[in-house]
Amino acid sequence: MGFVRLSYFHVAADVPKGKLPDAAVVIDVLRATTTIAFALHNGAESVQVFDNLDDLRQTANKWPESSRLLLGERGGKRVEGFDLGNSPLTVGTEQVSGKRLFMSTTNGTRSLHRVRDVQSLYTMALANRQAVVEQLLKEGFEEVWIVGSGWEGTYSLEDSLAAGALIESLIQNSFNAVDVMNDELSSALALWEKWKDDVLGCLRLSTHGKRLLRIGDHERDLKCCATLDELLIVPTQSSPGILCAS
Repeated sequence: MGFVRLSYFHVAADVPKGKLPDAAVVIDVLRATTTIAFALHNGAESVQVFDNLDDLRQTANKWPESSRLLLGERGGKRVEGFDLGNSPLTVGTEQVSGKRLFMSTTNGTRSLHRVRDVQSLYTMALANRQAVVEQLLKEGFEEVWIVGSGWEGTYSLEDSLAAGALIESLIQNSFNAVDVMNDELSSALALWEKWKDDVLGCLRLSTHGKRLLRIGDHERDLKCCATLDELLIVPTQSSPGILCAS
């Protein structure tokens, strides 16, 4: 296996324009990519993501009501009139099995939209970190972008933590056949080294973790989002904006 070149971008706006990589991995630990991973793990037919609520509603209205769920979140809260917000605890098998989830969130779906033209596009949470690592190594990509979601266009601690977790495992499992291409990723690795024995503590320290705890009883959400390598699912874009289990 040759060397894989990896770069990390904190938010969608940091992603360079022009030439695309072989693959991209989008991260939104709190909470979109965690919710996506658990939804597909629990039998959702797919998750279709939107950066615009009106587009979501128009597309969802063309889908049978019995086979769809609308997931909408703005500012950490469920969008009024939507079936669900953005919590991995609400996408259990009974709720989502066999259904398409139409999803729009404050941050994560924007990052997915930004790299939707990359040929191989995946989402990662801490819960499915190792599954994504194995997928990347199996495919043998030469260049991979890791894209965080942040909070309303600004840096987030938890997404960088997950990027560091990803690069550590890639280095270990590829026998160091990894080129770290930017300082953002080196910093993410250092962050993971500091917090990998207290992931939940890091999520609680993050500004978005504190925000979630202020606006509601989201301690269980944080605990779920802090789980590591629990799921074997790799959410994979099958067509623009549509993620399926792989």
